[in-house]
Amino acid sequence: MSGRPLHIGLIGGIGVAATVVYYQRLTRAVAALGGRLELTIVHADVQELIRKNLADDRAAQAAVYAPLIDRLRAAGCDCAAITSLGGHFCFDETVALSSLPLVSAVTPLDAYFAAQGLDCVGLLGTRVVMRTRLYGQLTRTRAVALDDRIETLGQTYQDMAVTGTCTPEQRALFLDAGARMVTDHGAQAIVLAGTDLNLAFDSQTPGYRVIDALDVHVDILARLAAGRIGLTDIE
Repeated sequence: MSGRPLHIGLIGGIGVAATVVYYQRLTRAVAALGGRLELTIVHADVQELIRKNLADDRAAQAAVYAPLIDRLRAAGCDCAAITSLGGHFCFDETVALSSLPLVSAVTPLDAYFAAQGLDCVGLLGTRVVMRTRLYGQLTRTRAVALDDRIETLGQTYQDMAVTGTCTPEQRALFLDAGARMVTDHGAQAIVLAGTDLNLAFDSQTPGYRVIDALDVHVDILARLAAGRIGLTDIE
């Protein structure tokens, strides 16, 4: 199916590096489809998100998102997306307050992994994403994480997202965690379930398959922006 080209709204800043990558990849993807990108980005506070995420204060974070989405709507956006998988912890609560349709970065992943023939994937991302196995939304593919290292990996991811840079030590930690999930837990691919993880994995050859969840989200947003699909076509 197809629809009219949509004006995409992004809630950015959570973190800044991830927002830049969304902008870069979305621009390229829409151009590859022969479309013209209509895009507006609003800036959210990553420290505020971190505090509410760690406290599991979903209602409060949804209340932060709501006026940002109102600003996107006032700018002419047809839909909105959160540029952080960790920021999806209050997705349902945000949908209830949102003045625009929200395009999830999490919901499409289950179908994507199944279509790739993956029985088991390993997760890297925030503490909550790893602990809840992507908010319990994977039903067709089993997800694993390094439960004994969630705190260390989650804190390292948080530090990287805030600074927007990845040190060699942080990169080595993430690459090794991926290798452990493959060798010790049977993961057929490692999912970058944190939108800042491109800082650690871009230009790397870790020796195992890596899937960037950001790319799955960008593909959907690009097809919406180019009018290749409509909002009713996505899960």
